[in-house]
Amino acid sequence: MRRDDSADADISVLHADEYLAVVDKPAGLAVHDSRLTRGESAFLVDRLRARFGRRVHPAHRLDRATSGCLLVAFDGTTAAALGGQLMSRSVAKRYLAVCRGWPAIDFTVDHPLDGGPGKKEKKPAQTHFVRLATVELDMPSEGFSTSRYGLLRAMPTTGRFRQIRRHLKHASHHLIGDTSHGDGRHNRNFRMLGIHRMLLHAWRLEFDHPHDGRRLTITAPPDTEFSKALRLFGVEPSSLG
Repeated sequence: MRRDDSADADISVLHADEYLAVVDKPAGLAVHDSRLTRGESAFLVDRLRARFGRRVHPAHRLDRATSGCLLVAFDGTTAAALGGQLMSRSVAKRYLAVCRGWPAIDFTVDHPLDGGPGKKEKKPAQTHFVRLATVELDMPSEGFSTSRYGLLRAMPTTGRFRQIRRHLKHASHHLIGDTSHGDGRHNRNFRMLGIHRMLLHAWRLEFDHPHDGRRLTITAPPDTEFSKALRLFGVEPSSLG
């Protein structure tokens, strides 16, 4: 496989072989052109095409503001096989998220979601959350002198449009930095701390390689800004494994 390491060095390749790759998508970069990315001129698929020197097929979606593991295939057969794993829910996706409030230690949101703009039909959607840490910051909010936040591991079992973000809103534990479904007052608190991104990171991806059956586990380290948020909880990125 030809690789041009001088092209788009900001895109970290976490795994690559003849058939597929997992890359660390930066926050703020859209995966591909769509009705939600009007006015954008830079897309991840174009950068990956230049980097690998071949066509790429994203196997799943990540929102523009989300960072972390994105799985792509290099041919239609591999893309179809990965799509089948995603449909059968044998792909395990683990996200890190920062939310407002202190949610339960372990909880599941089972709440149907539509498919986004122009797709009004609601379909089943489930996300399981585990609270990893909490913090109380000396910043006023909602009539209180302090603000409470939770660090979560999110494990969606379905793949609906903006599922984790919308499920956290449904649970009244809005995702920090989410300008569409979040809480502006708490987003401002984090901007005052120098954290300007949405705090959702696709941390780990597990799937079976379509061609040899190996179970692959790929991890994307949090970026500098997300790591800054982790340290508010007393969590060092290296401790996440």
